[in-house]
Amino acid sequence: MDHAYWGPQFSAAEIRRVVDSVEASDDVAIAEMDESELCHLTARHIAAGKIVGWFEGAAEWGPRALGNRSILADPRRPEMKDILNRRVKHREIFRPFAPSIIEEATGDFFEKTHPSPFMTFAYPVHPERRKDIPAATHVDGTARLQTVSRSASPLYWKLIRAFGDRTRVPVVLNTSFNDNEPIVCRPEEALDCFRRTHMDVLVMGNFILERKSSPASIEEPAERFAERKN
Repeated sequence: MDHAYWGPQFSAAEIRRVVDSVEASDDVAIAEMDESELCHLTARHIAAGKIVGWFEGAAEWGPRALGNRSILADPRRPEMKDILNRRVKHREIFRPFAPSIIEEATGDFFEKTHPSPFMTFAYPVHPERRKDIPAATHVDGTARLQTVSRSASPLYWKLIRAFGDRTRVPVVLNTSFNDNEPIVCRPEEALDCFRRTHMDVLVMGNFILERKSSPASIEEPAERFAERKN
């Protein structure tokens, strides 16, 4: 078994029906786009500090969110762990989050290179790389990673690759798409969780829903990231 995407999957028509239920009072901008545009715009949102609900394909089977029912954020921002816990997850602030990394880059960031597609192992982060993914690095210098292969999860891989092309860090912070409840399964549940929390963006199928006023956004000049990397 090379992936865990054995759960329910929903058609484009079912997702469109849920998106069409969004009301003007929700203060949400909606756009429909192709796969390439979807990945590049979502990567841009994550790099800008926005919190993204990512609902794609078949739901994961098992205890981990593995990129089909996930909340995604920028691992380069040390404050992102606290923001996610406070504004979306509503749980203890010490609870950590995991990184998803494209499989090919595993050795660039971690001291082990064996694939870990099910987020079950904690690998030491290279000391010189800890400053690049501080929100995903535990206090002991490890991270419980998910390696993402292009063959098993092509859309999620493309998103992380697009984020890496933009930031030189092909890693996203990944946590389960929920708020003190079971992980969302249906598109209606994803929309409800998006409405109830302070997520900035919801991606479902080919649709991107973005709050017009976004309390979770954090703008930081690109120069500061360049300085941090150097």
